[in-house]
Amino acid sequence: QAHLVESGGGLVQAGGSLRLSCAASGRTFTSLPMGWFRQPPGKEREFVAAITWTGRNTFYADSVKGRFTISRDNAKNTVTLQMNSLKPEDTAVYYCAADPDGDYSYYSSWNYRGQGTQVTVSS
Repeated sequence: QAHLVESGGGLVQAGGSLRLSCAASGRTFTSLPMGWFRQPPGKEREFVAAITWTGRNTFYADSVKGRFTISRDNAKNTVTLQMNSLKPEDTAVYYCAADPDGDYSYYSSWNYRGQGTQVTVSS
């Protein structure tokens, strides 16, 4: 059974940084694209970032471009989301995902999804 487990969430002040990690187990994800989504309180889940299996190509939502960086370590079967210059509107549960089947901007397109980690940014 394949699993994705997120870690690194927490409470941070606006302007601060957090680093989220996603550890994959149960199978090798090194040949699969991986991504991050988030769900702010009372809102729909939204695309944040994605990375191809080689790591050469990355994609970001406009709201996080220039502040967030997605990366992966295929040797460790992990993907990371470095979040800088955090804003209160970044407050959300962040989800890791792998293996999109279709449009990667839709959460439902991803075949593997984690349980999420809470990120809270105070003003």
